[in-house]
Amino acid sequence: MSEYNFDVAKITAEVVDWIQKWISANGNELTKVIVGVSGGKDSSVVSALMVKALGKDRVIGVMMPNGEQKDISDSQTLVSHLGIKNFTVNIAQAYEGLQSAFAVAGVVDVDENAFFDENKKLMNDSFSPVFKTNTPARLRMATLYGIGAQIGNCRVANTCNLSEDLVGYSTFYGDAAGDFAPINKLTTEEVVAIGDYLGLPSSLTHKAPSDGMCGKTDEDNLGFTYHEVNELARKNIKAENAEKILAKYKANLFKVKIIALPCYRPNLPLFLEI
Repeated sequence: MSEYNFDVAKITAEVVDWIQKWISANGNELTKVIVGVSGGKDSSVVSALMVKALGKDRVIGVMMPNGEQKDISDSQTLVSHLGIKNFTVNIAQAYEGLQSAFAVAGVVDVDENAFFDENKKLMNDSFSPVFKTNTPARLRMATLYGIGAQIGNCRVANTCNLSEDLVGYSTFYGDAAGDFAPINKLTTEEVVAIGDYLGLPSSLTHKAPSDGMCGKTDEDNLGFTYHEVNELARKNIKAENAEKILAKYKANLFKVKIIALPCYRPNLPLFLEI
């Protein structure tokens, strides 16, 4: 196994070349790429890589708040910075409609008066945390494919990174889905380095990763840092939370085994099979 050495210029050029070749083989010179833009580093970097590989006229950014999104200005900063066509599709009605359908079907127990009075907060409290976290992510992926179907000749970019995939911090058939995955074999720190190299605003590339729903960062929820994950994955350095990381890795490996998207694979050491 070679020593870890991340050459950001070399890796960026390789990713761009891989994107161009993949789109050429799985589309044509008019094929557009759709990216769900959250305002975080991953979707920002994927969007920037698409622009560099294909040109801004072939990249479409989609913002998908679920009701009010306090940091949506970050997404707006990104699409403005790149100059890409973009849409804002608020998924709140779709999400609430699904909740209502579940209530009518008896999947959840909801006070009838509260339900028909449209007390959405009370109704939302009747749903499990897993439902409330993963359902919006799956609705967002359905939205991206819906836009692709409407426009035609589009491919949907996956925006997950290696660090997240190693510990299962993505939604199965939600943000873990897509047609191709340009950065999902790159760690969080490598993605940040590419974003900085491409000149993205540091407020986007260095933003703490969060699901935007629970008020906590990903690392708060996980109980360890992505840096620890990255050190274990690239250098086989086992820090304080190594066993916890490995437990998450083993429990969630089936996700990436099932959703094995076409992806760019850098020639970098990797001590965990994925």
